[in-house]
Amino acid sequence: MAMRWRIAILLAIITTINYVDRSVFSVAAPVIREQFSIDAEQYGWISFWFLLTYGIGQLISGPLIDRLGTKRAFSLAAALWSIATILHAAGRGFLSFLSFRALLGLAEAANFPAATKAVAEWFPTKERSSGVSIFMLGAGLGAIITPPATVLAIETIGWRWAFIIPGVLGLIWVWLWQRWYWLPEEHPGIPASERTLILRERSPQVSKESWVSLLKYKEFWGLMASRFVSDFPFYFFLFWLPQYLMDERGFNLRDIALFAWLPWIAADLGALTGGYLSSWFIRRGYSVDAARKIVVWLGALLVLVAIPAFSADHAMLALALICLAMFAIQIKGAVFFTLPSDLFPAAKVATVWGVFGAVGSLGAAILQAGAGYLITSSGYEPVFVIVGIAHLVSAVLLMLFVPRIRQLEAP
Repeated sequence: MAMRWRIAILLAIITTINYVDRSVFSVAAPVIREQFSIDAEQYGWISFWFLLTYGIGQLISGPLIDRLGTKRAFSLAAALWSIATILHAAGRGFLSFLSFRALLGLAEAANFPAATKAVAEWFPTKERSSGVSIFMLGAGLGAIITPPATVLAIETIGWRWAFIIPGVLGLIWVWLWQRWYWLPEEHPGIPASERTLILRERSPQVSKESWVSLLKYKEFWGLMASRFVSDFPFYFFLFWLPQYLMDERGFNLRDIALFAWLPWIAADLGALTGGYLSSWFIRRGYSVDAARKIVVWLGALLVLVAIPAFSADHAMLALALICLAMFAIQIKGAVFFTLPSDLFPAAKVATVWGVFGAVGSLGAAILQAGAGYLITSSGYEPVFVIVGIAHLVSAVLLMLFVPRIRQLEAP
């Protein structure tokens, strides 16, 4: 296997751990909320603070990753968020869980900027969406693993161990990353032919100007506007799906273990499909612009199936429609998350991705707080409508502000 694909798998592993760490709380939430008397509105605020600090963390981590380098920055971030995950085991109520979630969000924010920068460092343009789609598999895989593993831990050794175990796994990954990750120019195990291919076809790695120069590009502002409205649907299902299935569909904890992971199987299939389709279109002679936008619109239109999921007569039909919606979200995401590396040189990818992710987290945080209020006052139906239309709005904004996806001159 070529070394760049091994790097992508290593990135997928830490993204899996990252999503286990952030997903455990949502699966354990019914037990924790009952034990510590945390209501739906408070739970919404806990989710809000995770996403707010996640957004702030991406603003901070992007420039730091570009300055420190992918290897060192990723190690520091993964170690910190693993410790934050373990600290959840010491939770004693609303304020302590809010604090631990906020710390987790701040540290976990580095995952996507660092992973995207690693892809920009290791993959030529024509393979970049495939590289991104591989590490994005970790998001779905983490969410797939979490329900059965968390329920098993809760029922056998207690909910606290559901946080301790993935935290320890993250620290083990940090050790492996330090041993195995090098830039392609320096990697001792890369074949000369692969090194030549990567260095010949990747985007520029050096930029002499500051990140402020990015503000002159309308494409930069377009990415931010499009991302602001796009993250909430994913995080709604990540944080609220187990609770929704219990509140509205009569699931118990065992049912959650058996079925709540299915939408994340669909999400992983969507990520693979989106990355493959975009690369397939490029191989067939389509421009990068056309290939990316076709897939973005395919995903955005399919997400509309989330709206009838709420009113479906049967729980399994509702779950099937939610699976299709998650499939569509990740079809779009596999391409959408590639755009910073398509538009900007590798030397600025982590910085752009940091702002890109921060804006998405801010939008999702605002809507998470609103979701808690809406669910308390009006139920889940209006939230499902927002989930259904958010990606259409995102696609329209992308078309308006990014008329052509192409590598811009190095800022």
